[in-house]
Amino acid sequence: MWLKWIKGAACIAIFVLCFPFHFMYDFFSNTLFSIFFPVNESVFEHMKMLFSATVFYGIFDFLILKFFHQKRDNFLASLFVSASLSIPVFLIIYLPFYYLLGENMPLNLICLFITIVIGQVISYRILTSNNLSKLNVVSIVGIILVYIVFGFLTYYPPICDLFYDPLNEKYGINTYNL
Repeated sequence: MWLKWIKGAACIAIFVLCFPFHFMYDFFSNTLFSIFFPVNESVFEHMKMLFSATVFYGIFDFLILKFFHQKRDNFLASLFVSASLSIPVFLIIYLPFYYLLGENMPLNLICLFITIVIGQVISYRILTSNNLSKLNVVSIVGIILVYIVFGFLTYYPPICDLFYDPLNEKYGINTYNL
């Protein structure tokens, strides 16, 4: 019973954490922060925000699970899978609305929250499944690889809609306009 409450609280906490993470690079503009936090207003950069909020909240989530004596055998697997799957889930939910209606902040936030809820449901399912010890080891490598890809695509983004910042008319962290 506690695990459901913990995952419900995680939905709210991750959603709230996305707000300061959205502006973190503006406050601390450096290479390290550019890998973890959005550097512009492109859709891709917001995926970094969602992934990082989920992963960073995972530290607190682990401590809370430990405090309430909940099963943590599959914690790393649940963290990696829920954070990674939140990226395509958000894109599947968000992009049709974006292309039909354009930029709409309330709709963006609703899509974000629905995505976080889906991610925490997946996390719950993995935490309550049988021991996935091999997947836990792979998950550490997976999280590191995702951040390497984030860093690479921040500095060398492909020229496509997903990476385009319409506010600043640029791609990635580049300072030049296109």
